[in-house]
Amino acid sequence: MSIFAKRSEEKELMDDLECSGEELEQTLRELKTINRWLGGNHVTTNGMAKIMKLYPKSFYQIADIGCGGGDMIGIMNRWANSQGLTMNFVGIDANRNIVELAKVRLQEVTNVRWQVQNVFDPEFSKEKVDIVTCTLFTHHFTDQELISLIRAFRSKASLGIVINDLHRHWFAFHSIRILTRIFSKSPMVQHDASLSVLRSFRKADWERILKAAGVETFEIRWFWAFRWQVLILF
Repeated sequence: MSIFAKRSEEKELMDDLECSGEELEQTLRELKTINRWLGGNHVTTNGMAKIMKLYPKSFYQIADIGCGGGDMIGIMNRWANSQGLTMNFVGIDANRNIVELAKVRLQEVTNVRWQVQNVFDPEFSKEKVDIVTCTLFTHHFTDQELISLIRAFRSKASLGIVINDLHRHWFAFHSIRILTRIFSKSPMVQHDASLSVLRSFRKADWERILKAAGVETFEIRWFWAFRWQVLILF
């Protein structure tokens, strides 16, 4: 059977919630560069714009789940400012070390607060927001975990959910493996980048998972380079 036939459940080094130090910082720096050059950040802001067009407001509360080093929050904040939108952000990650790095990296962004929290904690859904976003986060979970995760997202968001994640494809796998071997100095990136593709999704995976989670209104759209945008609308 092809390694691309179904989602891998092999764990990434990034899944260790205790990872910290210089290797983690180098990894976050390289991931920021990869996402910028491969154009994946636009997938999230494009999805936000679609939801906001459906539900125009003067102010939005955004929760970015699996916020990592805060790169996507910084991008969303700059995008909001360019559009004349007013937003507050909550950056949520289960790794305390990553959250502490994010606080330093985005210390100039005053409209964000940070939470160390596991998305499967019952407390997660109690604080409501308008929109839940997550970028390169969902592939870290099994199908069954994602069903619970999406249900938790639906309980937390009042307007919609924007998921930005990878397309499981042979070209994406081999390309990122070659690029990281040549350019990456991070063992974590070299190990995790191609594995992330194997853990990611085809359209049929998303359709199956969303149906199992009881989601009826959604959109799935493909973006270059090998990204899925999944919008869950209310």
